[in-house]
Amino acid sequence: MAVTQQKIQTVADIKEKLSSTKGAVITNYRGLTVAQDTVLRRKLREAGVEYRVFKNTMTRIAAKEAGIEGLDSYLEGPTAIAMSYTDPVAPAKVISDFVKENKLQALEVKAGLVEGKVIDANGVKALSSLPPREVLIAKALGSMQAPIAGFVNVLSGTMRNLVYALEAVRKQKESA
Repeated sequence: MAVTQQKIQTVADIKEKLSSTKGAVITNYRGLTVAQDTVLRRKLREAGVEYRVFKNTMTRIAAKEAGIEGLDSYLEGPTAIAMSYTDPVAPAKVISDFVKENKLQALEVKAGLVEGKVIDANGVKALSSLPPREVLIAKALGSMQAPIAGFVNVLSGTMRNLVYALEAVRKQKESA
């Protein structure tokens, strides 16, 4: 009975993690050396990403309970999940950068999860190429400020022209 209760608790924990994650990457870690795995885990931890190995069967059950569709086909063989509860791009970016830096064939990206939706390996690759959140926010703010700055210039241009016109009228009156 105790084993069953433990499994139920594990599934509940996985369901909670999958439900609250903003972004996750599902990998096949077979072929990584212990040293490489340690470095990867450290980089993920520094980025605020949790990296765990769960049993596929329990992950399947948890995903179904959390209402996540389409994850089953990726849960074959050794599976580790990198999850971020704040930044949907962080897991994809850290893992992609790690694969590039180490020229790894061993670490295979199976799929990803963004806001509860499953994406394939190509989707994870596309996600990892997005600029960081801060850069996106800065770009959005910049594009919002541009029309305002243009409007201010137009208004000040109109005022400037009015002042020039008044000045011309004053000079004309003085000379007359």
